Amino acid sequence: MSQPLAERLRPRTLDEYIGQHHLVGPGAVLRRMIEAKHISSFILWGPPGVGKTTLARIVATQLEVPFYTLSAVTSGVKDVREVIERAQKERFFNQESPILFIDEIHRFSKSQQDSLLGAVEKGVITLIGATTENPSFEVIRPLLSRCQLYVLKPLEKEDLLLLLDRALHQDIYLRERHITVKESGAILRYSGGDARKLLNILELVSDSPVSSEDGELVITDELVDNCLQQNPLAYDKDGEMHYDIISAFIKSIRGSDPDAALYWLARMIEGGEDPQFIARRLVISAAEDVGLANPNALLLANAAFDAVMKIGWPEGRIPLAEATVYLASSPKSNSAYLGVDTALSLVRQTGNLPVPLPLRNAPTKLMKDLGYHDGYKYPHDYPSNFTPQQYLPDGLTDKRLWHAQHTPSEEKLYQQMLRCWGRRYEE
Repeated sequence: MSQPLAERLRPRTLDEYIGQHHLVGPGAVLRRMIEAKHISSFILWGPPGVGKTTLARIVATQLEVPFYTLSAVTSGVKDVREVIERAQKERFFNQESPILFIDEIHRFSKSQQDSLLGAVEKGVITLIGATTENPSFEVIRPLLSRCQLYVLKPLEKEDLLLLLDRALHQDIYLRERHITVKESGAILRYSGGDARKLLNILELVSDSPVSSEDGELVITDELVDNCLQQNPLAYDKDGEMHYDIISAFIKSIRGSDPDAALYWLARMIEGGEDPQFIARRLVISAAEDVGLANPNALLLANAAFDAVMKIGWPEGRIPLAEATVYLASSPKSNSAYLGVDTALSLVRQTGNLPVPLPLRNAPTKLMKDLGYHDGYKYPHDYPSNFTPQQYLPDGLTDKRLWHAQHTPSEEKLYQQMLRCWGRRYEE
């Protein structure tokens, strides 16, 4: 039994594939393309263990085309060019392009991604990329524009239970063990929507001593808890707690607990997490959770990000720790975060309301004749550089989108608004 359980159970067809019904269910976009035997380049974005690699392999099998795979961790521009040259030689008229699957495409540098552009645009290859990171940040715009983007979701409870049942009844080794699942709560909770994690846990638990007189192994929540406490990293060999730990890290900062935040930071560092990933989350937390209660937090988080990029590892842990403690110790406000989301909701409800005429740009005589810019009051011409006038579109002039949360910093901003706008900013 040299192959891990997750590899032994890897689906070979769409009918065997579990989850992602919005992409591969009846009539869904990827299923239609696969059944039509014609696909365009696309990127699969989702957390670990939800079927990105498996889906790429199924596509290649169904289309019966050559399938090349590269890992962004170990491959360079030279490897990409070699694959493209081989693909050019193997492609025939009226045949679908060979598929190049790049795992962890977010780890490709700009030059590596640039090397793909020509081949993707000319159809020499069909690119399928897989990433756990937001492609908007990690994939260059020219490449992203040439690919469709499909978002994969964590597996639902029903999907995981189906996978569990399939493993126990179809795997040649497990079905001989006479395993019964009495309680599934713990194994589902620990897996967190990750199929590979669930199968790793099941494989670990299946090595436990039998727990009934007739030699049958009975899986209970207690048994799963005990196995994972004795082997805390056994189900997470490849850093699959990535999302759980970053969540604990951010929540510790938000909850103003610098000790817990440093602990989770250390867990990520020790586990080999990408320093840029940590730094990016600190910048987000500074804006979202500390916000206007301490605007300097965003400057410090950005400085930590820059420092990590410049000095590298392991010294980069120091500015990350500095930013972590500073953010966790800072007063908190999410008023700007709530404000922009409220504004976005309002825009979606009201549509493209016209800009008031006094606020419009008037670079030509025609626009001026139409009343653009007419009546605009230049605030600097008035005492205290302020004079009331309408800035919101008609029908929205009474809307309040930003609400101060009365930290010392925001109290000052609120008092300024109150002096300027009077009733509009009275609570």
